[in-house]
Amino acid sequence: MENIPDGSGPGTHSCPGTDTERGHILVVDDDPTVAEVVISYLVRAGYDVGRADDGPTALRCFAGRRPDLVVLDLMLPGMDGLEVCRRMRAHGYVPVIMLTARGDEDDRILGLETGADDYVTKPFSPRELVLRVDSVLRRGRAAVPTAAPLQGAGLRLDLAARRATREGRELSLTLREFDLLGFLLRHPSQVFTREELMREVWGWDFGDLSTVTVHVRRLRGKIETDPARPRLIQTVWGVGYRLDLTPGPLPGATTDAGVS
Repeated sequence: MENIPDGSGPGTHSCPGTDTERGHILVVDDDPTVAEVVISYLVRAGYDVGRADDGPTALRCFAGRRPDLVVLDLMLPGMDGLEVCRRMRAHGYVPVIMLTARGDEDDRILGLETGADDYVTKPFSPRELVLRVDSVLRRGRAAVPTAAPLQGAGLRLDLAARRATREGRELSLTLREFDLLGFLLRHPSQVFTREELMREVWGWDFGDLSTVTVHVRRLRGKIETDPARPRLIQTVWGVGYRLDLTPGPLPGATTDAGVS
C-alpha cells in the first residue's frame, strides 16, 4: 500500500484513510496509472480514497476499515477480483464497482453474478466512473423512514431498514437487487423494458442492458420457488419484465425468451 500522488494536494490516502462527509472509497488496481487517475477524480469529487494493488492487501484494508464502496479491478496478481469480491461479501454487503479491461459479455455477466453493483470497462471515462460511484452510494443511502413497507406475494420490504423478507425469511439482497424489487413492488402487473428499469432503478440513461438481465436473474434466484420457472418476475416476450403477484404465469409471459 502506498500514497498515490495526484497533483491535487491533501486528500488522497492509503488505507485506512480519513473520514469525509462523502465517504471512503477503496480502489483496488495493480496498474499505478489507472489507480492514480481514478483516485484523482474521486478525491476531486470529495471522497476519501484508499488504494490496494493486490487482493490480499485489499482484504487487509477492508478488514481494517470498512469502505463505503470498492472500485475493484477484475485482473489482479495472486487473487483475482472475483475472489476478492466473494471474500468481502462473506463479511456483509459492501457496494462494488468492477473496473477491468476484460470487456467480453461473459466477463461482465460473471462480475455482476458475483454481486458487483456495476461494471466499467477500460478504457473508461473517469467522470463517468465518478457518476456511477455517486449513483451507487446515493441509492444505498436513500432511506425512506416514513414510507410503509412494500408487500405482496409473501414478500416484504422495509425501506427504512433496507430489510427484505419472504414468508418471514430474511433475503440477502444487494443494493441493486433491493432497489429493483422495491420498484417492481411499487408497480405490480406493469411491464417495464430493460431501458426503463435501467433509468428508474439505476438512474442511468446509458449503460450495458445485460446489467438489468443479470440482476433480474439473481433476484429470481432469491425470491422464486423455482427460478427456472419464475412465477413472480415474469418475462414478457419482446418487451421486458413484470412483477406478478398472482399465483401463476399469465398469458403472454415466458421465461427469458425474447429478452436477452
